[in-house]
Amino acid sequence: MKRIGQLFGSLLLVLVLLGAVTTWWVMRPLTLTNPTVDISIEPQTTVRGIAQVVADSGVSVEPVLLHGFFRISGQSRKLRAGSYEISQGESVLDLLRKLSRGEESLKAVGLIDGWTFKQFRAALAKAPNLYHDSQGLSDAELMARLGKPGVAPEGRFFPDTYTYGKGASELRVMQRALNAMDKQLAAAWAQRNTSIILKTPDEALILASIVEKETGKESDRGMISSVFHNRLRINMPLQTDPTVIYGMGDAFDGNLRRADLKSDHPWNTYTRKGLPPTPIAMPGRNALRATLHPDTSNALYFVARGDGSSAFSETLEAHNAAVNRYQRGGASPPSNGAQAK
Repeated sequence: MKRIGQLFGSLLLVLVLLGAVTTWWVMRPLTLTNPTVDISIEPQTTVRGIAQVVADSGVSVEPVLLHGFFRISGQSRKLRAGSYEISQGESVLDLLRKLSRGEESLKAVGLIDGWTFKQFRAALAKAPNLYHDSQGLSDAELMARLGKPGVAPEGRFFPDTYTYGKGASELRVMQRALNAMDKQLAAAWAQRNTSIILKTPDEALILASIVEKETGKESDRGMISSVFHNRLRINMPLQTDPTVIYGMGDAFDGNLRRADLKSDHPWNTYTRKGLPPTPIAMPGRNALRATLHPDTSNALYFVARGDGSSAFSETLEAHNAAVNRYQRGGASPPSNGAQAK
């Protein structure tokens, strides 16, 4: 019996020492080949394969031991595919927690209110760790891939911040932004002021893009929307510079000339009445709301005061006086409203 007791004691001591060594091993900081190591685990990777991926990615750990720890931890079935980042100072236990909770290393790309689709594509092209599968596709091909064949892409993507894992598809980010705009537009349209002149969500999107580009101060959105609604109601040209600039494309050199305002094209709202054929930018949530809930007014004109805000007028005479005051320094006002907003 004494010998059995000694053996039991020795076994217990071994188990205690093994437990202590294991605790030390899982808690000590991992040795990395770089200050941070990216680990990308594909779907359907086995537990043994995950251990090998970790080692191959630049973490100095024995894959067999790591695989064994994953198994005895009881968390092996919870390990998730994805993109992870391990930093100096983190342990095997930290690694297990990240993999079992799906705490991926995410990047983000921000789309700004008022950006054009061209700017959107440029931002995605520069975004790190994206799989750039939209590069080389024309706008038409891209929209077809996104399930919107024949739809112009301008304004169809909601400006927001989109996070993604390493190697995520550029088209997937675009799809999320497209779906977000569909959702935002549908919600805004469902809650619209039903007395407005706009007849379809697409018309609302077009006008919202103009309101977005014309707004210098947030508190003016409702009044700017009111001006455009009032003009549409009386069949008066919208006469808004941003649409002309958009229609000029790369020909715009930063200086809008009187000749540009007279040069007819589908987006020239000086030469053509009604809404242009497409949005001119990505409107944000506030622009959508202001477009569908315009302030109540009789204003038909507005002019920038120079401080970001606008002065609104009901008559051309009052507008010309405002232009004289805020933009011409007291010079004689124009004799007509050709460039009046």
